[in-house]
Amino acid sequence: MASDKVKTFTDGDFGEAVLKANEPVLVDFWAEWCGPCLRMAPTVDAIAAEYDGKVVVGKLNIDHNPSTPMTYGIRGIPTLMLFKGGQPVEQIVGLVDKTALKKAIDKHVG
Repeated sequence: MASDKVKTFTDGDFGEAVLKANEPVLVDFWAEWCGPCLRMAPTVDAIAAEYDGKVVVGKLNIDHNPSTPMTYGIRGIPTLMLFKGGQPVEQIVGLVDKTALKKAIDKHVG
């Protein structure tokens, strides 16, 4: 279960919620049938809590929202993509630990 700090993104709101956001946005591309995605969820929740106010964190279900993953060439999940100023600045594919994820985010967050 996602924490209340983790938003849900859709194809419909992606432009507004992610690309036009004032702060960096971490998007977790996932699906319900993906075991590694489910194992990644607690790490994503922890990052959302730790970076609250600095980074917006959200999930996009690729089965329910197929056009956004296609736009960004998402081929494997979980894929975590950090957007800053409407541009993807970091991409992590596969199951990673919190330390690796923090390292990727910290390069772009002051």
